[in-house]
Amino acid sequence: MTLQAQLMQQLTAAEPEMIKIRRHLHAHPEISFHEEQTAAYIKAFYRELGVSTTAYGDGYGFVVDIDSGHPGPQLALRADFDGLAIQEDNHLSFKSQNANVMHACGHDGHTAYLMVLAKTLLGLKNQLRGRVRIIHQPAEEVSPGGAKGMLAAGVLDGIDNVIGLHVMSTMPTGSIAYHLNATQTGRANFTVTFTGKGGHASMPHLSNDAIVAGSYFVTALQTVVSRRIDPFDTGSVTIGSFDGVGSFNAIKAQVTLKGDVRIMDETTRQTIRDQITKIANGVGATFGVQVALDYDDNYPVLMNDATLTQRVITSIQAAQIPEITKIFDCGPQDPSEDFAYFAQAKPSTFIYAGCQTAPGETHPHHSPDFMMNEDCLLIAAKAVGTAALDYLMNASSDH
Repeated sequence: MTLQAQLMQQLTAAEPEMIKIRRHLHAHPEISFHEEQTAAYIKAFYRELGVSTTAYGDGYGFVVDIDSGHPGPQLALRADFDGLAIQEDNHLSFKSQNANVMHACGHDGHTAYLMVLAKTLLGLKNQLRGRVRIIHQPAEEVSPGGAKGMLAAGVLDGIDNVIGLHVMSTMPTGSIAYHLNATQTGRANFTVTFTGKGGHASMPHLSNDAIVAGSYFVTALQTVVSRRIDPFDTGSVTIGSFDGVGSFNAIKAQVTLKGDVRIMDETTRQTIRDQITKIANGVGATFGVQVALDYDDNYPVLMNDATLTQRVITSIQAAQIPEITKIFDCGPQDPSEDFAYFAQAKPSTFIYAGCQTAPGETHPHHSPDFMMNEDCLLIAAKAVGTAALDYLMNASSDH
């Protein structure tokens, strides 16, 4: 039996274990930078296999090294394990037991498939070449993200390439998707506070209304993308929170707004930041209010290395995995992802496994009723496992 056939057979047999792990993690989610019990659970899994883990970064991230003992390439596989501050709204038997926290993005699935894939590769390691580093990363959802700290601690030292995968509820189960080059948006967040002078609504001339200033700011922001960004570039500026709650007859002294920026080309990042800063300061000068702007440039544009991505997809296609019914270029994706930091450091690829519960059904990521078709777990394990095996066993002679 070929090594590929052994891997596929063992992963198929381990599908119930993937589902069991995923359901445990789903029932016990923890938010970014607070994943103490999640990390302990994953480490206990490896400890039972007699495998050591090594911490990286200042959070709960760690790695497991699968060293074949033979010369060869150095590949990293990464999965994230944090949940979101969302109250789950569905009737799953394994729904979140933690109030106002849920796995609403599929990171429980990422972790479950990678744990079982790592276990399977460990059992085959003497037949492999090179080394596989399994990266269990915390805090993908919240800036500055868990990847950055792990990278600063040297998690990719000696690593040649990185492969990551995300489940996608917008894509049909059975599909594997990919894109070359710029694949997911870069991101920034900002908070701006306008402080004027409060007063009684019957005497507006004695006050300085922060709500009016904030409203003009929101309106003026609409010119950033429409008038300052090349129409062929991608950019968005969104105000997601306007803290203007007060009384019907009181003029607000202060309002705080929170905004989100997305880009697909790093060259537009500074343009948007400069424009938002100018508009905020301009509103301050126009309305005589104080301005406090906190701007956080965080996740980069996720750049998939074209050569590695094509190689990964070619290997999955050649394997003719029966559970994979469609492989396609999905085009650029709107969300941001801190895997982009890994892709900045080493040539990397980030691919997608469809997890739609049924044709036409939508359970969006980051929604209270997010759900996945658990068939995607085996598909993810087989796709990434196949790509890793091909990478290790058919490396060019320069390794």
